[in-house]
Amino acid sequence: MRILIANDDGVLAPGLKALHAALSDYADCVVVAPHEDRSGASSSLSLDKPLRPFVLENGFIGLNGTPTDCVHLGLNALFENSVDMVVSGINQGANLGDDVLYSGTVAAALEGRFLGRTAMAFSLVGRQLDNMPAAAHIARRMVEAHGELDLPARTVLNINIPNLPLEQIKGLRLTRLGHRARAAKPVKWVDPRGKEGYWISVAGDAEDGGEGTDFHAVMQGYVSVTPLRIDKTHYEVFDHLGDWLEGLR
Repeated sequence: MRILIANDDGVLAPGLKALHAALSDYADCVVVAPHEDRSGASSSLSLDKPLRPFVLENGFIGLNGTPTDCVHLGLNALFENSVDMVVSGINQGANLGDDVLYSGTVAAALEGRFLGRTAMAFSLVGRQLDNMPAAAHIARRMVEAHGELDLPARTVLNINIPNLPLEQIKGLRLTRLGHRARAAKPVKWVDPRGKEGYWISVAGDAEDGGEGTDFHAVMQGYVSVTPLRIDKTHYEVFDHLGDWLEGLR
């Protein structure tokens, strides 16, 4: 079995190394990751430049592209027809609720949707590295057990691990995506030459973070496991929208 590992924190990120170390004696693991931090890249593809892979001393492949570029190239060129599963992470920071719209970590897993095995995206809910071994242990357990899954095609698991020692993590919970409040306003910045620019500000706090959500699970000390699907069609509004369209004819 061959697993393609990617991330959005970059090919030198500690979470990527921890994930590879956790899985390398379970499967043949190959790594393709951005050469720099591409957090927030979502599912973007680089269409305005050639992609140039390079190999590090440890065998990891870096790429001048996005997380989606990395998996796309890995599946369709570098390791064509030989990858069985895509695993992304371990991200340093949460990917909860609306974060999945922007997350390069989740996007990398989504690009593995064409494979027969369920793709997984792992995130550690915190920036500190102290509890990365706990996150890697949980990732290993979940990937090892993936063969027992019987999920619909193109299903991706978004997994958020609380920033706690392993013995303090209470277990795993099946969750839905919560929702964040509106983000803070961009921060204006002026360079030494007087030119103005803006920094995107921090994400909003949880607005829908009640019981059953991924927010609630990690706050209570549980690993949140949220199944995602590619189909974003809003079927519940079909009847009303159909009537509305009929009125426009």
